[in-house]
Amino acid sequence: MADQEEGDLVSQLVDLVREISGLPECRNALRKMYGNLMRRVKLLSPLFEELKDNEQKLDDGDLKGLQSLRIALKLAFELLKSVNDGSKIFQALQIDKTAGKFHVVTTQIEEALNQIHYNKLDLSEEVHEQIELVHVQFKRAKARMDSPDLQLQRDLTMASKGNDIDPETIKRLSEKLHLTTINDLKKESLAIHDMVISTGGYHEDRFEMMSFLLKNIKDCVMKGNPEVDISEGEKSIMRHRSPVIPDDFRCPISLELMKDPVIVSTGQTYERSSIQKWLDAGHKTCPKTQQTLLHTALTPNYVLKSLIALWCDSNGIELPKSNQKPGRPGSECDRTVIGSLLQKLVIGDSDEQRSAAGELRLLAKRNADNRVCIAEAGAIPLLVELLSSPDTRTQEHAVTALLNLSINEANKGIIVSVGAIPEIVDVLKTGSTEARENAAATLFSLSVVDENKVAIGAAGAIPPLIELLQEGTPRGKKDAATAIFNLCIYQGNKVRAVRAGIVTPLMGLLKDASSGMMDEGLAILAILASHQEGKMAIAEAEPMGVLVEVIRTGSARNRENGSAVLWSLCAGDVRSLKMMKELGAEEVLKELSENGTERAKRKAGSVLELLQRIESVETSTVIG
Repeated sequence: MADQEEGDLVSQLVDLVREISGLPECRNALRKMYGNLMRRVKLLSPLFEELKDNEQKLDDGDLKGLQSLRIALKLAFELLKSVNDGSKIFQALQIDKTAGKFHVVTTQIEEALNQIHYNKLDLSEEVHEQIELVHVQFKRAKARMDSPDLQLQRDLTMASKGNDIDPETIKRLSEKLHLTTINDLKKESLAIHDMVISTGGYHEDRFEMMSFLLKNIKDCVMKGNPEVDISEGEKSIMRHRSPVIPDDFRCPISLELMKDPVIVSTGQTYERSSIQKWLDAGHKTCPKTQQTLLHTALTPNYVLKSLIALWCDSNGIELPKSNQKPGRPGSECDRTVIGSLLQKLVIGDSDEQRSAAGELRLLAKRNADNRVCIAEAGAIPLLVELLSSPDTRTQEHAVTALLNLSINEANKGIIVSVGAIPEIVDVLKTGSTEARENAAATLFSLSVVDENKVAIGAAGAIPPLIELLQEGTPRGKKDAATAIFNLCIYQGNKVRAVRAGIVTPLMGLLKDASSGMMDEGLAILAILASHQEGKMAIAEAEPMGVLVEVIRTGSARNRENGSAVLWSLCAGDVRSLKMMKELGAEEVLKELSENGTERAKRKAGSVLELLQRIESVETSTVIG
């Protein structure tokens, strides 16, 4: 019986490697990690094949190792399959999380291999050498995580800011995500749609961004490759073929493609005109579920609407036009929705509060009118209360809703007046990654008002911002840096930042060119160097070599900030000036004084004057 179980185990391992080897080539942002793991797993095949052919008797230790390996390889197969399926844009947006999963699987495989005694097995010399080699590869991979594409992450961060995106950024994203043809874009559009349906809208904060990116990439592909554009004739053929409308795009009442999808209180989506006629006829139930409607407010389903638009565009179908007229009626409808959502915040259970906070978050992001209406309805104090919610998702929605509302200048005052700053700082300290990042962005938004800089610093925001600057995602680091810079315009916060140990991580950003954070690091150093305590802390970090190199090779803005830091450090400090001279800074500063920005020229000229004075003193001392 034991022999049979042993044979089954080895056969299962052979089959697992074959399944993994049979997976298609990965064509998304994770292709490097995907390819590395698949390649290493394929190299295990000779071991299992030989064990199967020889029908060797294995001891308990080897059996345990093979059982662990089977579990690890199953996880590897599931991970590889999930990465290769679905939306390429979504994979890119959560690349850090998935990279962590690859590292976990790699570690499990290596630890399982560690339990198998190769020397005691009856293996051919060739197979023995190969397994030892692949084990070493897994050990190396376990010791260091595959680093995600930094350029891709920078481009995604830029794109996440919305509005006008640099065409070169979109072009790079198109290439790196392998979304370069009409067929690629069609598949991606359907993948996003399937994800919306299968997750029940759980990633709603991502969907708007995904749709936005897909639209921009499509525009880039069509503009850059006119030869792959869909001609009017082809569009006519596609219309003639009448592509099948996905069921989720059809209104359950009219069964037609929806133009203006809206959500009722049961969570079902209908075409606005169809459900409105149903309600106007006196019905109080949901047509699809027959549940009694808690209220008759209709919430726009923006995510589904954008997906329908993408589907129409990809299939050569004219986008349906909404019958809703612009102007006041739409605004009144939103007011009704907002009132209903606020009621959920006040008397709803935890699920309803989470859902309502999420919808307010999206409404506040959508347009300026909504931001005014939401604040006027009294939502801000209720959202601030939810910042202390034990539910992670609710907290994320609440802080992000406040971030979106704070875009409006009047709302900034309301947010601060209801005591939100300490609560936002608590989220910054203890929230999820997303909540912490959005809390940092909210504090930056509020700190635009000078008196708020004092209150935010006094509330203890600077130490957790420094922590986020070191440990956050690329977007989180940018948010933290921007907030710190803005806060440090106020003198008292410079001291707080220096005493919280900010100089060391800032120097790290300057030394690591791949961080993509040199601009922010230098800007903060330049503002800290104007304060005596900041100047002393920077000098202790021995920054001269790095600063000279920045001035020699950096961008115009970085050279300017670098020269400003140098000027602050060298003024009245003979030791720093001598160090500068030893590093050959004089030639670099002369070049900057001729070709830099106006501010950089002034700073470089001032430092050169100081260097010349030192030379004069040294010369006169020698002569004397």
